[in-house]
Amino acid sequence: MSERQFFGHVIDGKEVPSADGTTFEVWNPWTQEVWADAAEGAAEDADRAVASSRRAFDEGDWPRLGRAERAVAIHKLADLMEERSDELATLDTTNMGKPFAQSKHDVGRSVWNFRFFADHQRDHCGEVYPMDSGHHSYSEYGPAGVVAAISPWNFPLMMASWKIAPALAWGNTCIIKPSEDTPASVTMLGRLATEAGFPPGVLNVLNGHGRPAGSSLTADDRVDRVTFTGSSTTGKHVMASAAGHLAPVSLELGGKGANIIFEDADLDNAVHWAVEAIFRNSGQICLAGSRLYVAAAIYEEFMARFVAAAEALVIGDPFDPATKFSSLASRKHFEKVSSYVEGVGADGGKVLTGGVDEDGRWLVRPTIVADLPLTAPAYCDEIFGPVCVVNRFESEDEVVGLANDTRYGLNAMLFTENLSRAHRVASRLRAGTVWVNCFFIRDLRTPFGGVGDSGVGREGGNFSREFFTEPKAVVMQIQR
Repeated sequence: MSERQFFGHVIDGKEVPSADGTTFEVWNPWTQEVWADAAEGAAEDADRAVASSRRAFDEGDWPRLGRAERAVAIHKLADLMEERSDELATLDTTNMGKPFAQSKHDVGRSVWNFRFFADHQRDHCGEVYPMDSGHHSYSEYGPAGVVAAISPWNFPLMMASWKIAPALAWGNTCIIKPSEDTPASVTMLGRLATEAGFPPGVLNVLNGHGRPAGSSLTADDRVDRVTFTGSSTTGKHVMASAAGHLAPVSLELGGKGANIIFEDADLDNAVHWAVEAIFRNSGQICLAGSRLYVAAAIYEEFMARFVAAAEALVIGDPFDPATKFSSLASRKHFEKVSSYVEGVGADGGKVLTGGVDEDGRWLVRPTIVADLPLTAPAYCDEIFGPVCVVNRFESEDEVVGLANDTRYGLNAMLFTENLSRAHRVASRLRAGTVWVNCFFIRDLRTPFGGVGDSGVGREGGNFSREFFTEPKAVVMQIQR
């Protein structure tokens, strides 16, 4: 991929430059080189995208297609994604530095998102409400309208697909704004939608920064739904912007996930998932198990295994099949994560392994920190990098209190072979998702989202149906 590429906006079924011709550079974080340019969206470009999607919804066929017809169209897009999976994965790996095998997995998950929601809307049923007064009532779920979706850089294609798939499946039109750090695979997705025969305006891609591109979308009163994944701080701005025209919002925001290892845990399994939960994707996962709590009775044995497993991760070029861990996604993010690691000693913590790479790469090695005060920034803040803070605990009540003592509430994990404890603790944890003896396993029918600073609303299955449609009650008189 030595030739410098260009990624434009995809508006009205065509890939186009910005109205004023402005572009921005797209970096490869592993090589620290510019490998592409992308169209820099401004207010005029956002206006074009919204007008296109509005026209496609108000005047086009997509919202009025039968459910089976929409499912066929979406499956055709999924077929093209599968055929081009290596290319899509290559774009994500080049764009953000994750190992190629992980990018391939993300493409598979993206295809699954489209297929699931295509079938889910095709096969869904409304509700019937029996009445005793000679009347009959039932529910309908019609599309909401134009959806503005803003997706993050850590899973460029997968998180975009999580928003686009249900929006389109339920008959909406959609404008997706990928992160300015990772525009490549989502732009290609827009190209594939055109190739799949989607009508112009059904899926538009707007590249650019949060301001003015993203803010122009969220503030536009022609937009009927806003869905955003990103930082809690930005999420508050998105919510305020959408509130100006009362557009419902779905926000999946930050996390500081607790990972609890009880004394009766299967240690091999717990170590495996603890490594995955904080070091996969170089820790750049909102669901990361970044706060690790280990029962005092097994602390020494578990930590010896955990440190050894972290140190065994192969670090290198993300296109090398042996690589399990690579660079952070940008210079800016590297500097942020590095600042937390470099402050550990001053805050009283001890780095057991890892630390900031000294070879000039945007790399923070798999890092495990112990003895950090519970008020330290690295313990409290979402670092969004490969930094795990570890504490020991004595009792179930103590660790539940520690796990819940955070402004975030996206997810948690616990490892135990005691079935009663698993159910009991899962119910007590303040989190949108709780994994027991595993991590990152999804059933797309279940609710996904968080509490507190981790977000507003839920998506997945019928929860996505509720958000991306306008539920309607129909009441009929059947006796006179």
